[in-house]
Amino acid sequence: MPKLTKRFVDKLDIRETDYITFDSDVGGFAVRVFPSGRKSYLIQYRSGGRTRRLAIGRHGTVATDEARKEALRRLGEVAKGEDPSQARNMRLRAPSVAALCERYLDEHAKVHCKPNTARNYSLLVKHHIRPALGMFKVTDICRSDIASFHHSMRETPYQANRALATLSKMFNLAELWGLRADGSNPCRLVPKFKEKAKERYLSHAELMRLGQVFAEVIANGTESPFVVAAYQLLLMTGCRMSEIQTLKWEYVTNTHLLLPDSKTGARRIPFSADAHAVLASLPRTLGNPYVIEGRWPNTHSTDLQRPWQRLRKVAGLENVRIHDLRHTYASMAVTNGIDLLTVGKILGHTNYQTTERYAHLADDAIRRASDRVSGMMAGAIAPVRSAPQAKLRVVT
Repeated sequence: MPKLTKRFVDKLDIRETDYITFDSDVGGFAVRVFPSGRKSYLIQYRSGGRTRRLAIGRHGTVATDEARKEALRRLGEVAKGEDPSQARNMRLRAPSVAALCERYLDEHAKVHCKPNTARNYSLLVKHHIRPALGMFKVTDICRSDIASFHHSMRETPYQANRALATLSKMFNLAELWGLRADGSNPCRLVPKFKEKAKERYLSHAELMRLGQVFAEVIANGTESPFVVAAYQLLLMTGCRMSEIQTLKWEYVTNTHLLLPDSKTGARRIPFSADAHAVLASLPRTLGNPYVIEGRWPNTHSTDLQRPWQRLRKVAGLENVRIHDLRHTYASMAVTNGIDLLTVGKILGHTNYQTTERYAHLADDAIRRASDRVSGMMAGAIAPVRSAPQAKLRVVT
């Protein structure tokens, strides 16, 4: 094998079929001659039991010495266990971020997520991710692209963080599907914006006022008794809105609601006598399986938001969301001494940190418990405390 030089490559014959001539100095470095007369430098190596080739550049465009240096660099990567040809092919075959979004929604969100969660992911993709990043190839996205995208949504930090988390999951799946190299998730180390938790709890006076409004609208018939019952049950159980909205009579027992499915899976929720009284006040339509009946036969109510907006306005609680009824249940439980672990189980939290947002409300209950324990300790050591003090003996 001769050493590849510009002069040698220039003189290589043109044949009816392409052929390869290897360099004598650098094993694996070669030039390929095509019937068209085009000559291209390449490297040939083995990886994973297969022979692979990687083009370096066209003769005449790339100098022979430069091609040899690039060949040495690439072959060095091979020696380290890398596969530059596969990496290049991955880039060439890589889909766009828009295509990754569609695959993520179809193969992951629809299969592994609750319908509401999948719908939220779809909205994030439609309104934020695809317009900003959809045209780029999956392999071309780097951390700076993600950081810039996240920063562009700084006016809505909550949405920005949800979009970042969605992208991170998408790129993890891209690695699993062989669309990006392992450990290359560009969302890694991109810091999230600080989120201020929305903590709004109804006071006792506000609850009394809301209860009066409930009674008035039921009496004058301006609101459906079913939607009013839904808000009452939310306050009495701490359930999520969807759990009460889609509650079926078959899930109700004397002591619990047995939900076969929810945001966090099957749930067993304590159901009090007062909550049963709310159910007893409702008319029941034969054949309709739902507690909170809708306008059409055999359906549940699909809109609790608009009635709530009317009711909260009358009650002077216009800054209170339906979800704040669940917060109110939790706050009342914690302030009355129920420990956070129990509250978390009642609310169906899968992560204890979610319940910890109510920890500061337990200060009074903790102080009272501490006073009781301190009192018991003081009672036990009272004889020691009341014993006469030993006199100090002065030695002269």
